[in-house]
Amino acid sequence: MSANPQAVGHLDADCFYVSAERVRDGFLKEKAVGVLGNQGACVIAKSYEMKAAGVKTGEPIWEALVKCPEGIYVKRDFRWYEVLSRLMLDVMREFSPRVEYYSIDEFFFQAVPLPGKTLQETAVVIRDRINEQIGVPVSVGIARSRTLAKLISDTVKPFGAIATLEREAEEELLAENPVTEITGIAGRRAARLGHWGIRTCLDLARADRTLIRELLTASGEALWWELNGDPVRPILPQRPRHKALSRGGSFGEATDDPVVLYAWLVRNTERLIEELHYHGVIAGRLSVWVSYKDGTSGLGQANLALPTDRFDLLLDAARPCLRKAWRPRARAERMQLIAERLGPRDGAPLGLFDPPSVQAEVLARVKREINSHHGRFLVRSAATLPLAPIYGDSANGYDICDIRGKSCF
Repeated sequence: MSANPQAVGHLDADCFYVSAERVRDGFLKEKAVGVLGNQGACVIAKSYEMKAAGVKTGEPIWEALVKCPEGIYVKRDFRWYEVLSRLMLDVMREFSPRVEYYSIDEFFFQAVPLPGKTLQETAVVIRDRINEQIGVPVSVGIARSRTLAKLISDTVKPFGAIATLEREAEEELLAENPVTEITGIAGRRAARLGHWGIRTCLDLARADRTLIRELLTASGEALWWELNGDPVRPILPQRPRHKALSRGGSFGEATDDPVVLYAWLVRNTERLIEELHYHGVIAGRLSVWVSYKDGTSGLGQANLALPTDRFDLLLDAARPCLRKAWRPRARAERMQLIAERLGPRDGAPLGLFDPPSVQAEVLARVKREINSHHGRFLVRSAATLPLAPIYGDSANGYDICDIRGKSCF
C-alpha cells in the first residue's frame, strides 16, 4: 500500500444529528426531521426535507413549526451521537495511518489509495463503508490540502465522494465558491476582502500573498497557501494541548432575573471545573461573557492571584466578572466561562499569604468523587436551585464538548 503524502481527505457526515436519530429509528427516514437543542427551544440540526421547507439552523421551534408543521422534532442526545462518532473514527482508522478527529462528525485523514484502486475509487469505498457499517451517510473530499479537501466535501453533499489533485479542477471549484465557504472567513474578514474585490475562493488564491497576510494576518496567509495546494496545516492524530477551556451555552429561555443569571454562573463554573480536572490543569485567568437578546454583549475578566481549579476561589473571581458583563433589565440568552493561562495542577506554586484551605480541598474532592460514582450533578451548589428543570432533563447532563480528543474547540 503506497501513500501519497500530499493527498488529504476530509469526511463529513450529512445532517449528522438527524442521521444518528434515523439509525435508531428507521421511521424517521425520508421524513422532515429537526433536532432540538437545550430545553427544546431551537432547531440545532435539520434534515434536507426540513431545509427545503425553509427551516434554518438556530431557528426557534415556534417559527420552525409554522414553516414545517408536518415535521418531526426530537430532542438532542449527544451520548448517542458520540457512540456513532467513535464508530466512524474506528472505520476511518482502517483506511488511513493518520486520522484527525476534528469534530463529532468530521475527520481529516491522510488519503491512501487502496490496493488496485485510485484515490477517487478509494473515496467512494470509504463513503460506502461508513454508510454500510454505521448507517450514517457521509461526503468525502480528497485534495492536496485540508482546506481544499473540506471545500470539495462541502460541495459534493449529500453523499458525494470526489478526489482531485489537478489544479484545473481545483480552480473550477474555487471559482464557484464565495470566500465565506472557507472556515474562518466570515463577517468583517469577508468585508475586508470584499473591499479589495476578493469575493470568491479563486480571487483569494490568486491575490497577492503579502496583501492577504496584511488583511487577515498569518492565519489568512495559511489559507492562501492551502488554496494554492501547498499544505501548511498538518493532520493532527492527537489533539494539541489546550490553551483555554470553556463552558457555557444558550439558556434556552432568555432571562433578566439576576438570581437565574447567577445560577447559570454557578452551573457553568462547576462544569468548567470538571474540565480543568479532566485535563489536570488550573486556570490563571477567568472571563465571563454574556450575550443579550438585543444583540449586545458584556464581558468581565479577572486575573487570579494564584492559578486554581477550586470552586470557591473560581466563583469569587467569577462574581465580579458577571457584574461587569451584566446589563440590568436586559434579557440575557447565552453565557460562556473561559479559563485561560492554564498550567499543570501538579506542582502549582503555593501562595505566601493565602495558604490552601484543607477544608475546601476535602469538600471539593468529596463532591467530585460522589458525582463521579453516583451522577454528574448529584452534589452541586444550592445556588443552582432556580435551574431545577435543567437538571431534571437528562438531555442536559451531557454536552457535545464533553467528547474528548476532538481537535475542534
